[in-house]
Amino acid sequence: MSTLQEVAAVLRIDTAVLLGRDVQPAGVIERTAEVERIRAALSRYEIPLARPAGSRPAPPATQMARQVAHAWTAFQHARYPRVVDLLPELLTDVERTHAGDPMAGRVLLVEAYRITTALMVKLGAPDLAWLAADRAMNVATGDPVLVAAAAVQLGQVLRASGQAWVATSAMLAAAYRIAPPVIEFGLPPELSLCGALLVQAALAAACHGDEAAVAGLLDEAAALAARVGDGRDHHRSGFGPTAVESARVAAAVELGDGGDAGAWHEKATTRDGWRWLPAEHRAAHLIDAARAYLQTDDPISAARVLVEADRVAPAEIRHRPAGRDVLAQVVRDPRVPTALIHLAATLGVG
Repeated sequence: MSTLQEVAAVLRIDTAVLLGRDVQPAGVIERTAEVERIRAALSRYEIPLARPAGSRPAPPATQMARQVAHAWTAFQHARYPRVVDLLPELLTDVERTHAGDPMAGRVLLVEAYRITTALMVKLGAPDLAWLAADRAMNVATGDPVLVAAAAVQLGQVLRASGQAWVATSAMLAAAYRIAPPVIEFGLPPELSLCGALLVQAALAAACHGDEAAVAGLLDEAAALAARVGDGRDHHRSGFGPTAVESARVAAAVELGDGGDAGAWHEKATTRDGWRWLPAEHRAAHLIDAARAYLQTDDPISAARVLVEADRVAPAEIRHRPAGRDVLAQVVRDPRVPTALIHLAATLGVG
């Protein structure tokens, strides 16, 4: 083995990195393959074309409910490669279940499309995210609760696609449609959906620089969150007081106010509810916090929270383009931890 190969082996990077050659990062290849697997699953159209997979009967709704719940759990734990493995068969089976029993399969199909949407946003594939979100909204039509649940992911897609103005309008319409006539008498599940939609509206408002709307919408959401509490996760919304505090960080970063974002970050992570947020949510928040610190020219603090994000949910950096972009910015400073520099080299970023 050459000296160069020995150094590369110790650093766990490709020798091409040391040679300065262009090399397509393994993570990029892997992520592209992941996205293509989901694209294939969404392109089958087996039910409308009367081409059911194999001769197996449609799985019963009870079985599919367990599988959908498992996929949601895997997503919330940021096990994105595992979700990619699950989704192709899950989508096929739940579509067949819905075709065989539309009433029992409707919620399951909407949930499967919601998971797909959320994953595609994470993996940086807004076109597929849009397709899954649109299908979720179509299946949900007529059921206000299902529409509201599907709209949460629709808001994510619209923001990821650069349609912030549309997102704000759509999220407000969905939020006020599900809002109880009297907030004091509202049930936690509907308050959670309404609040989650207000958060999406606020984040969209931040994208087009409407600071007043952001503050007002997040204050509305906070009032609802106080009635819901932390750790409930109604309709897989993750909504609660700590989630709203986390959203204040993301919104402030989008508005370019890294100082406020850093202060909100410290407040959110010291709340008792912080530990109740899913790993995916916590790691995504930490990446937003890293962006905030970069805005205030504090790469050391940015590196510190990135290390924590990688500990909480490695896939948020290794599989999510947004996480990799922040990592690339952080490692430009030679003072950051060696572990991050090695990670960036392994991923081919920076």
